[in-house]
Amino acid sequence: MARSFFARNALIIAVLIASPSLFAQEYDLLLKGGHVIDSKNNIDSVLDVAIKDGLIAKVAANISAESAVKTISLNGNYVTPGLIDIHTHSWVDQPHMLEHGVFPDDFTFRNGITTVVDAGSSGWRTFPEFKEHIIDHAKTRVLAMLNIVGSGMIGGTAEQNLSDMEAEPTAAMVLKYPDLIVGIKSAHFNGPEWLPYEQSVKAGTIAHVPVMIDYGARRIERPLSELLERVLRPGDIYTHMYSGHRGEQDSQTGGPGKGMREGRARGVIFDVGNGSGSFSWAVAVPLVKAGFLPDSISTDLHVHSMNNDMKDLLNVGDKFLALGIPLREVVADMTWHPAREIQRPQLGNLSVGSPADVAVLSVQHGDFGFQDMYNTIYVGHDRMICSLTVKGGKVVYDLDGITGDAWDSPPSSASRQAKRWTTLTSERGFGTARPTHQNKAVQH
Repeated sequence: MARSFFARNALIIAVLIASPSLFAQEYDLLLKGGHVIDSKNNIDSVLDVAIKDGLIAKVAANISAESAVKTISLNGNYVTPGLIDIHTHSWVDQPHMLEHGVFPDDFTFRNGITTVVDAGSSGWRTFPEFKEHIIDHAKTRVLAMLNIVGSGMIGGTAEQNLSDMEAEPTAAMVLKYPDLIVGIKSAHFNGPEWLPYEQSVKAGTIAHVPVMIDYGARRIERPLSELLERVLRPGDIYTHMYSGHRGEQDSQTGGPGKGMREGRARGVIFDVGNGSGSFSWAVAVPLVKAGFLPDSISTDLHVHSMNNDMKDLLNVGDKFLALGIPLREVVADMTWHPAREIQRPQLGNLSVGSPADVAVLSVQHGDFGFQDMYNTIYVGHDRMICSLTVKGGKVVYDLDGITGDAWDSPPSSASRQAKRWTTLTSERGFGTARPTHQNKAVQH
């Protein structure tokens, strides 16, 4: 009996000595050899990214593959922070707007997006319901801008109801959920009054959050120049910047209007918000040529825009690649810049200790037509494709299966520890038999 006991322990010790990598990995996941773009940390070079316990653990050259449970070779791909879309509509079961929102997980991870901001679907009266139905169930990180209309973005006369635009209860709801609500939204207002915007700014000032404005109908009583030069504060966000609907463009020069230039000088933020009716090449091309570039790139995602000229966040980013903006700047507009705009500096970067949200992108080269809302086409030569998305340290999307083992190979050490680095199913149940070499030969 004693001899058997010592023999068993000797075998265990031998296995430990022979296979230290099974027990001594420093990291859960290692993204190796990709071209890292991280605007916050001024990184634009080939480096490795190591992840441990859901956080970025190290970004450096030549991190040993043996130090990680799972190593993924990414030569030729770009590695960026998880993308952030600050203008989406995510409430899929919202009363009276059943066909408007898109559930975040249906659209995010396959685009490298790990964080979205719902831009005003709910107001202070309805946010708890939005939280219960959407935020609490999504794997995507869902934040919100609260509509200045208490009942939220339910269309029709409700969005024109001045009596339901109250700063104090709106701010109180923001302060009740500071981890989830990142701003105030005013949208779709058609009247001549300034009250929606003044109440939005008042709520934002009380709660210390930015305001995002979709300026609704163009009215001579409230010109865009006055909104940008007087009403909005530095750090507030004007979305749909290339729509041309509200005086964004100087009618004589074709470049940015005076209000746009003055607003930027004051520190107002300008966001794309492509949507289904808010991006025109006739506006974007001359404004970009004049140097009026976006501060952030967003989609205005909803069920109509997703199948229109917007398509997805990467497609919107591709439009700016086509206009000659370098990839590094386009990535910054979808990562670090929006993170700053919503006051979430822990996001949109690959700093050690930050949440391990990562997008792996490839860039295809060719001739690609990019649409605007009028179905006019601008031809570009680069298209971004999401190859891999990591959220909270785990693989949540893998386009080409680069993280997997061959189906007819025994499970690897990494697959046996898969819970540390992926949300994909790792246990192999029925159908685990593998073909012999002879059977493999006849399969061809």
